[in-house]
Amino acid sequence: MPPRFAFTIHARDGKARTGTIAMRRGEIRTPAFMPVGTAATVKAMKPEAVRATGADIILGNTYHLMLRPGAERVARLGGLHKFMNWSHPILTDSGGYQVMSLSDLRKITEEGVTFASHLDGSRHMLSPERSMEIQRLLGSDIVMAFDECPRADLPREKIAKSMAMSMRWAQRSRDAFDAGGDHAEASALFGIQQGALDEGLRGESAEALRQIGFDGYAIGGLAVGEGQEAMFATLDFAPSQLPDDAPRYLMGVGKPDDLVGAVERGVDMFDCVLPTRSGRNGQAFTWNGPLNLRNARHAEDSAPLDERCSCPVCTTYSRAYLHHLIKSGEILGAMLLTEHNLSFYQQLMQAMREAIGEGRFASFAGDFRRTYRKG
Repeated sequence: MPPRFAFTIHARDGKARTGTIAMRRGEIRTPAFMPVGTAATVKAMKPEAVRATGADIILGNTYHLMLRPGAERVARLGGLHKFMNWSHPILTDSGGYQVMSLSDLRKITEEGVTFASHLDGSRHMLSPERSMEIQRLLGSDIVMAFDECPRADLPREKIAKSMAMSMRWAQRSRDAFDAGGDHAEASALFGIQQGALDEGLRGESAEALRQIGFDGYAIGGLAVGEGQEAMFATLDFAPSQLPDDAPRYLMGVGKPDDLVGAVERGVDMFDCVLPTRSGRNGQAFTWNGPLNLRNARHAEDSAPLDERCSCPVCTTYSRAYLHHLIKSGEILGAMLLTEHNLSFYQQLMQAMREAIGEGRFASFAGDFRRTYRKG
């Protein structure tokens, strides 16, 4: 039987690493990008099409799934994998970030967070124990500890207080996860480092997580408006504060140039809604930077989105046709651009894995930055 969870680093190049996470539902090649399947679907994509882009793992959202259709219902229907027809690994977030960002009416206490649903105003309580229960009911392969994500512009003392509470919640998450029976024996638990942009606080958080012990470690509290320069400055120290022999997951990131810079600094896993959301809004990512397919300059352009891309969209459709679909509001336009964007992201991850394995990552990253225009 495949292992519950095993992380092997195959090669290093500077701080960048490439490896494999082995789990019972399959292997995850790192650096890895996880398409976001918020409500048990990667928007505008069939599961088999997501897999065909090269994705080894996707992300599901605890907050949204607990509200609709409900974790208990998903469990009765056989779990999230069966429910959405995805047989490969799934990581579920803890729900904490969505509670903080989507609910106007919320109250944070040591016990957890009481909040009003953004759907109908109904009241709910999310605690470390309830988050672990929901993720167990969903059947998640990688479970995230419950945490609070404070704004980076808060006073240091408030960030420190929040971080300390998140570390207490991390211990409660660990305890509740370990009590999960068969699910705990088949899945993995990741802790989440907090501390905003402060090196000292992040160091304290990393040490607390190390003492508790997790299968992997996430870097939380970034990509929330601080800007790329501040994010990279934090990533200059945050990944190395975490255990070297475990995966490092940067949550909610990001743009293609964010991914390259983060891998350069030692990050192994990513997720972001950007490739799918951008696809639905007429933006395509290419090796030369993003394209706005609404722009009239594409109306008679017979070229593919990206000459270097081998995805079915680039080998079949012209920019002119995609421009027409987007301008006409046709659903197919969103579908095709989403498929291309997810394919591009996976091609980027594969290119980085190869560059690290061949000891030429610095050259790859430099070439990428020279040709990629941020738009």
